[in-house]
Amino acid sequence: MDQRPRSPRVPVEFPLTVEGTDEGGKPFAAEGTAVKISHGGATIVIDVDVPVGSKVTLVQASGAKLAAEVNGSWIDDLDGKRRIGIKLLDTNGWFGE
Repeated sequence: MDQRPRSPRVPVEFPLTVEGTDEGGKPFAAEGTAVKISHGGATIVIDVDVPVGSKVTLVQASGAKLAAEVNGSWIDDLDGKRRIGIKLLDTNGWFGE
């Protein structure tokens, strides 16, 4: 199955907070950095092991919140940092009101 995003992801770098439940079932709020975004998703560098399929809330610096679902989790071979791929659940993506 092809795992590539439906729309191209653009390199970015901005902080956000990811809220959800970790692999052990404990609630967390962790600082992360979005490193690629598309209209409906993103790749985020984060230190928490978040299970694929988890629902998370992304809190932007402005305080805006976006619901998302984790659709990938991996350790990057180049820098050894954990990344998650997310799909935004709002049809307006990053640009919702």
